[in-house]
Amino acid sequence: MYTRVWIPDPEDVWRGAEIIKDYKEGDPILHLKLEDESTLEFRIGPKDNALPFLRNPDILVGENDLTALSYLHEPAVLHNLKVRFLEANHIYTYCGIVLVAINPYDQLQIYGEEVINAYSGQNMGDMDPHIFAVAEEAYKQMARDERNQSIIVSGESGAGKTVSAKYAMRFFATVGGSANDTNVEEKVLASSPIMEAIGNAKTTRNDNSSRFGKYIQIGFDRRYHIIGANMRTYLLEKSRVVFQAEDERNYHIFYQLCASASLPDFKDLALSNAEDFIFTSQGENIFIEGVNDAEDFEKTREALTLLGVKESNQSSIFRVIASILHLGNVEICPERDGESCHISDDPHLAHFCRLLGVELEQMEHWLCHRKLVTTSETYVKSMSCKQAANARDALAKHIYAHMFDWIVEYVNRSLHTSSKQHSFIGVLDIYGFETFEINSFEQFCINYANEKLQQQFNQHVFKLEQEEYMKEQIPWTLIDFYDNQPCIDLIEAKLGILDLLDEECKVPKGTDQNWCQKLFDRLSSRVHFQKPRMSNTSFIIIHFADKVEYQCEGFLEKNRDTVYEEQINILKASKYQLVADLFQDTSKDSSNITITSSKSAKINVRSAKPTPKVPNKEHKKTVGHQFRSSLQLLMETLNATTPHYVRCIKPNDEKEAFMFDAGRAVQQLRACGVLETIRISAAGYPSRWTYPDFFNRYRVLMKKSDMTLGDKKLVCRNLLETLIKDPDKFQFGKTKIFFRAGQVAYLEKLRADKFRNACIKIQKTVRGWLQRVRYRKIRKSAITLQRYGRGYMARRLAERLRLTRAALICQKQYRMVRERREYLRVRQAVITIQAYTRGMFTRFLLHHKAMVIQKHVRGWLTRRKFVRARNAAITIQCAYRRLRAKRELKQLKIEARSAEHLKKLNTGMENKIVQLQRKMDDQAKDLKTQNEQLVVAKASLDSEVNKLQKELEVMRSRQGDGSQLTSLQDELEKLRAELQEAHAHRKKLEEEYSSEKMELEQVSHLSLMGRKGSLVGRVQAELDEERQRYQNLLREFSRLEQRYDNLQEAKPGHRRNNSNQSSLESDSNYPSISTSEVGDTDDAIQLVEEMGAEKAAMDIGVFMKLQKRVRELEMERKRLQSNLEKMEDQALRKPKTTSEQDSSDLAYNSLKRQELESENKKLKNDLNELRKAIADRASQNSSSNELQEGYNLLLSQLKAANEELEVRKEEVLILRTQIVSTAQQKEEKSNHIVSHWSGSGKFIWSCKASDWGYLNEDGELGLAYQGLKQVARLLEAQLQSQTRKHQDEMTAFQTQIELLKDDIEKKQEMLNHTMSLSPEAQVEYSVQQEITRLTNDNLDLKELVEKLEKNERKLKKQLRIYMKKVQELEGEMATKSRPELTRQVTVQRREKDFEGMLEYHKDDEALLVKTLITDMKPNAVSATVPCLPAYILFMCIRHADYINDDQKVHSLLTATINAIKKVLKKNNDDFEMTSFWLANTSRLLHCLKQYSGDEAFMTQNTAKQNEHCLKNFDLAEYRQVLSDLSIQIYQQLIKVAEHSLQPMIVSAMLESESIPSLSGVKPSGYRHRSSSMDTDGDGPGSYTLESLIRQLGQFHGVMGEHGLDPEIVGQVIRQLFYSINAITLNNLLLRKDVCSWSTGMQLRYNISQMEEWLRGKNLQQSGAVTNIEPLIQAAQLLQVKKKTSQDAEAICSLCSALTVQQIVKILNLYTPLNEFEERVTVSFIRNIQNHLQDRNEVPILLVDTKHTFPVLFPYTPSALSLETLHIPANLSLDFITRV
Repeated sequence: MYTRVWIPDPEDVWRGAEIIKDYKEGDPILHLKLEDESTLEFRIGPKDNALPFLRNPDILVGENDLTALSYLHEPAVLHNLKVRFLEANHIYTYCGIVLVAINPYDQLQIYGEEVINAYSGQNMGDMDPHIFAVAEEAYKQMARDERNQSIIVSGESGAGKTVSAKYAMRFFATVGGSANDTNVEEKVLASSPIMEAIGNAKTTRNDNSSRFGKYIQIGFDRRYHIIGANMRTYLLEKSRVVFQAEDERNYHIFYQLCASASLPDFKDLALSNAEDFIFTSQGENIFIEGVNDAEDFEKTREALTLLGVKESNQSSIFRVIASILHLGNVEICPERDGESCHISDDPHLAHFCRLLGVELEQMEHWLCHRKLVTTSETYVKSMSCKQAANARDALAKHIYAHMFDWIVEYVNRSLHTSSKQHSFIGVLDIYGFETFEINSFEQFCINYANEKLQQQFNQHVFKLEQEEYMKEQIPWTLIDFYDNQPCIDLIEAKLGILDLLDEECKVPKGTDQNWCQKLFDRLSSRVHFQKPRMSNTSFIIIHFADKVEYQCEGFLEKNRDTVYEEQINILKASKYQLVADLFQDTSKDSSNITITSSKSAKINVRSAKPTPKVPNKEHKKTVGHQFRSSLQLLMETLNATTPHYVRCIKPNDEKEAFMFDAGRAVQQLRACGVLETIRISAAGYPSRWTYPDFFNRYRVLMKKSDMTLGDKKLVCRNLLETLIKDPDKFQFGKTKIFFRAGQVAYLEKLRADKFRNACIKIQKTVRGWLQRVRYRKIRKSAITLQRYGRGYMARRLAERLRLTRAALICQKQYRMVRERREYLRVRQAVITIQAYTRGMFTRFLLHHKAMVIQKHVRGWLTRRKFVRARNAAITIQCAYRRLRAKRELKQLKIEARSAEHLKKLNTGMENKIVQLQRKMDDQAKDLKTQNEQLVVAKASLDSEVNKLQKELEVMRSRQGDGSQLTSLQDELEKLRAELQEAHAHRKKLEEEYSSEKMELEQVSHLSLMGRKGSLVGRVQAELDEERQRYQNLLREFSRLEQRYDNLQEAKPGHRRNNSNQSSLESDSNYPSISTSEVGDTDDAIQLVEEMGAEKAAMDIGVFMKLQKRVRELEMERKRLQSNLEKMEDQALRKPKTTSEQDSSDLAYNSLKRQELESENKKLKNDLNELRKAIADRASQNSSSNELQEGYNLLLSQLKAANEELEVRKEEVLILRTQIVSTAQQKEEKSNHIVSHWSGSGKFIWSCKASDWGYLNEDGELGLAYQGLKQVARLLEAQLQSQTRKHQDEMTAFQTQIELLKDDIEKKQEMLNHTMSLSPEAQVEYSVQQEITRLTNDNLDLKELVEKLEKNERKLKKQLRIYMKKVQELEGEMATKSRPELTRQVTVQRREKDFEGMLEYHKDDEALLVKTLITDMKPNAVSATVPCLPAYILFMCIRHADYINDDQKVHSLLTATINAIKKVLKKNNDDFEMTSFWLANTSRLLHCLKQYSGDEAFMTQNTAKQNEHCLKNFDLAEYRQVLSDLSIQIYQQLIKVAEHSLQPMIVSAMLESESIPSLSGVKPSGYRHRSSSMDTDGDGPGSYTLESLIRQLGQFHGVMGEHGLDPEIVGQVIRQLFYSINAITLNNLLLRKDVCSWSTGMQLRYNISQMEEWLRGKNLQQSGAVTNIEPLIQAAQLLQVKKKTSQDAEAICSLCSALTVQQIVKILNLYTPLNEFEERVTVSFIRNIQNHLQDRNEVPILLVDTKHTFPVLFPYTPSALSLETLHIPANLSLDFITRV
């Protein structure tokens, strides 16, 4: 064989060749033969070419990991990627820690859920390269190392970054789904269509290019379930909003909205085709092939809804987007002078202002003008047409950028969670290195970010290499790698490119040319900076990937990102809240001070004196500065996590499927750092082997003496020292052997030579072997006899050794238990001593802490004294300073009176004087009007005073003398005595009340403590609501204030600052708007949307009920409002004389309420005691009639007592009211008497002479009068109650009248509206109204039906209770009447006629279920009849049927089913328990069928069994329930068994060496030595075929022991074999390392062993072999020849159970283990595909592992006679009786 090399090629980059002539060092020419058989003389020398790269052996071509190649260089990497991509259609390849993903430009079926399940839980090197493998590695390392992870996806536009990031997030959403029903993972996935709509666009390289970078952090809790996510974005390409290159588009959302403009919801947007708008038609192609913008828009809206964006906010977003399109169509017309411009009635501007809710005139003015602000004055300047167009475009970009940020922030809020985040995985989807013909500011920032990421990548790779060497403890030298820190310093260091750019932006007249000249002056000496030869307006930066020339034009403008503040202020004053919120934080007044607390609450404090606003651009950070800061934050985040790299490669620029352009691929490999990884690996020890793998691979090179050594490390060391003389070519680590590049290829050559020599020796030996066949047959017979003899002896020896070992184990365990008990006893004693010692120490600490508290208290007292003294000193200082200030004020007043000061003040006061004069005239007019009104009022008041004086004189004339004073004084004394008695009685009642209150407080202390938490929460919620309302008021105030400022500034021309701004503000005519109601409404709407949206979506009836309830509440509110207004009018019209009556009524009502409350409490207590006594009595009585009579009697007595109590209470209340009113009158009279004493000693009496005591000395007439008075009061009270009742009825009638009026008005409006519509609309409207009416009627009927059903259930329940009591009474009476007869019958059945029934008391049902089901263990009945609990339960059911007790049958069956479900739920992972209850449930089902009396089930019964059939009940419904339960148990049994088998299947079927020394080992890459490997091959994670078969045998034995039907056992085994086939075949299809001839041999042997097990268990007919037929054919496919067309035909006929995709996949993955095997050629695979193209099948690659075959429970009657069944005593069923 010739040596194969790689030589450079201008077209294919690298080309393969062979050296056909020996090369000696120093030869200038290398003689080569190319692949097309042509020869070439390749010149070598310092001035020509270096020595060509060597090619890897064919066995290494197509490796999963590029680091597994023996020769690591650029042509080997490129060739390996090309072979995998074109021949095997594998788009993923590992390169060390990097996953290289090549965009196939085709839809591949490798991202389904079954693929996610296959990669979940697998080590990274075990499966084929995939994005899911990287995601699983990140997820596993996060869980194992408890460290945050990052997946960095990079590549140029069109390489597939966004798709790769999307699939990674899908994997996390599937594997780490949320633990509850919040569906956080769905929200995380829903953010993708939203961000693609607003951030992706079509470019010349990609139809869905992300024009921004994003970093998504997916948060996990401690159980590693997704709980939320957060997104950070970087450098949105805002210039695309206003400009697109040829054949490019704007952002997708614009075209989606235009495509849906015809929908009714978007009519007001005034949109049309995207071609009609400038911002969407510059690329001249508004369509993307295969993309429907309208459908994508629906997906975007669904995603927004899923993330909780309300419809109102969605409408606002679409309005903003539509306004941007209209803004782009606004036409700006220049003036004649060329220095100004105007806008003339542009409809697009009107649409723009209408959609954003801003003033049209203001926006039209400020689009053509700008404001210049100086320290004292403000100027408005016109703009030229070009300047106005630039300002318009800047405003459009600004609006879109803020809307983009708002949506990102809203998405983050939707994905945010209140739960604590334990860890996160970040997915970085960021732009790759870019270079175009014209490179501007965006490309500069993108390449700067890639420089930083490349530096982090290089450092991480170097760190991993260093850690690997240190872990293996091998000597290493510093590896030299490319450090791009100088290039980064050139950009971001002090006085670097970014600093110079920011400095030039601060210069008032800075230009791009001046900045470029500064770069040439200051950075020309830098290595990575160059000046172009032919240009002075561009510069060159030498990046790590390539040289890039940047054009300076536009750098300053894009870095400033300026927009005029006047336009932003107009948008701030928008009437739409969302639009105003978008720009609230864009600029802040310099007079505002923001104070931020720990809870991020902001308080804005505005200075009292207005100051001129400073332009926003003076203090705004530049785009470059912001990008540098965000990039630094990103790098800090990435450095704090464990990174995983995905490098996306674009294979061609034509977007053709599976076409590979080597030149483009190499360019991207250099740019993304893959080749740098290869170079770093090649500089050290790239090839690494574990000692066992090296031993298995190269043991053919070892000597026989070395093979006898037990230490494999020593054997490998001796072999390498013998084969490789240079010790620097390899190193021995702790677990691995490290090789320099090319050494593995040398060892492979030696191994191949060894095999070649061995083949020659085999051929030589075979001829002699044929001559000795006869001898060997005879010798074999003798050896066989000897072997059996020795085997017998060996087995006997092995048995003795096994028994000896068992005895030793028993001794060891016994000694261990004995020693542990002794240890625990000593440990308990030590703990007790420690407890007492710590208690003493704690008490000492408490005493010490008291002293510390005293010390701090005394210190606090001293400090307080000092503070008082200091405050006193400060007070004295303040007084002295005030004196000084007064003196200075006096001096300033003197100066103010001077002439010069007056002159200054008089300047500009003429206008103010005129204004004040006008104001004085207006005030004089108002004063005159008020004087006239006062004169009129005075005249009216004088007339009223005269009238009152006349009435007073009449009243005085009617007054008598003061002869009645004595009687009134006596009456006063009497009333005072009664008042004292009432006070004493009141004091006594208060004392009783206080004592009872203390007792109640003690009793309810615990309940109050429980309510305290809820009260605090409710108060906190109310506080939050008030805070929200206050913030809404502040927001509305700031918006109105901003609008006022805009109106003031809208006046054109030159003006000064307003000096009377405060007066204008105070005299403003704008109405004040209260936003509390608006805020309440919004809060209510939000509450309904958040809490009731799902329920309303599920049940439209609930929604209609809510609507009806809202209408009723609204009508009730109107009615109450009208009543309130009427009551206020009546209160105003009511005369003042009724105040005394109201006070008496008030006193009466208060006393009545107090009495009623106290009496209510007492009556409740009495009623509870009566009910308790009645219940106790009812439990003792035996007759229900007596109980009912006694109960009725007590109720009647209680009713009579209540009526009497009401009468007495009314009388007591009347008397108390009289006492109180009399006392008040006496007190008023006494006060009135004192006030009317005249100065001459005469007393003037001012009330009537109506003392009844003087009319009759005996007092009889007085007593009669007092009684009549009481009767009158009582009648008056009754009259008042009747009056109130009448008023209530009148109010109710009025309310009904108003409701009817409203109904009539509504119907009249509906009629008018209907008449105004067209006939078609009238029909539709009437149908809608009728539907609404019917819906309301239907809801009312539903409510009525629900109430009736509830009453029906209640009555049924009561009826069942009464029936139960009647049955119990009848049973007791029958027992009492015939006790002897029952005993005789029972004895007779026990001895002679046992009917196979079991009797139990109804109260023992729970105990029966608990004993037979809940507490039943399978081993308790293992020695009895199988399915014994099922037979016992059925015999109890038979007895209930025999006595015709349907309640007993129903109760027992229901309790049985519920108990079985409960047991299975508790033991959901126990195969034995699940199998046990599956057998018993199916047996109970068979018994119900066998003894049902149905002829179809009685054909195999005996005569005795037919006699035992059920007589009274048909349990067909329960049979269906049991059948469903059996299916559920079967599914749970399958789930438990599959969960136990799943970890064993792959290891046992594919990885374990059932045939020793058959499988070979190939060189492995970095992934097989990564940290993802959890266990070694010999560790606990490895299983053998024997362990798998043993587990299957255990399952079969358990099911057979429990008496499960053989048909069901066969179906279980069939399902388990299907799972084995699916998991094994899926792993085979996803693993290149197992697709070999040796694996096929191992797999076929393993399958034969499983078939042998099936035959041994007599399960050949179960269908299990059919389920593993695809696996059998896959094993055969790996073993057959794959070369000629006849082989292809044989494969097609052989693999009938495999799909076409599966066959092609296995052939692509097939890997020879040595050079004697040949690879499957591409032409052979194409031949296979041509043969199989006629197959009509579903294209499936992976088998569905979750598929379950439908189970069938065949009817299997039992031959067991129920009367012969024996119940073991250990079940403790003494409470049941055999009947």
